[in-house]
Amino acid sequence: MADPAGKIRIDKWLWFARFFKTRSLASKQVGAGHVRLNGQKILKPAQSVSIGDVLTFAQGSQIRVIEVLQLGERRGPAKEAQTLYLDKTEPRDDVPKNPRYEGKGRPDKKERRALDLTRSRDTY
Repeated sequence: MADPAGKIRIDKWLWFARFFKTRSLASKQVGAGHVRLNGQKILKPAQSVSIGDVLTFAQGSQIRVIEVLQLGERRGPAKEAQTLYLDKTEPRDDVPKNPRYEGKGRPDKKERRALDLTRSRDTY
């Protein structure tokens, strides 16, 4: 539950906002020093966050920059969680969505048809 002074524990807020699957995972990330609050590295999961604070942390292969808009009362559905923050993360265009490598992997239907055509021409 949010403090009447407008503050909440950072591990609890990260869990409410659905950045981490469990509160203990959020706590471990904060305790390991992987989360920054307004540019300062924090090491305590009990550190308080309030509206307007900016959090920076790694999630997967990207660095997330998040501004706290609301504190939240519970860990609700994803739509509700998205109203708690403003994502300031810059989109990455340098990584392809679904890379295809020549000659690797299973051919799709179009490639199978092309292979069948070349095989049928070779038999005659």
